Amino acid sequence: MPFKRCVEIGRVALVNYGKDYGQLVVIVDVIDQNRALVDAPDMVRCQMNFKRLFLTDITINIKRVPKKKTLIAAMEATDVKNKWEN
Repeated sequence: MPFKRCVEIGRVALVNYGKDYGQLVVIVDVIDQNRALVDAPDMVRCQMNFKRLFLTDITINIKRVPKKKTLIAAMEATDVKNKWEN
């Protein structure tokens, strides 16, 4: 299999284009083959094209479309910021 990172719920991604450039987001739902619903602690939940996302190796164990408080708790439990900085 040539790909090691798949688009999945809970996958952490880096925004590589647009007003949120350089921000880490979490995929909370897949809309269709071109777009995903993404969320982060300091942004409003929005849809984003896959071309604007760079998938990372970091995943979070969450259910589909969690509440903001649940997402923040899962990100802190997984320690996403420190994993990304390393």
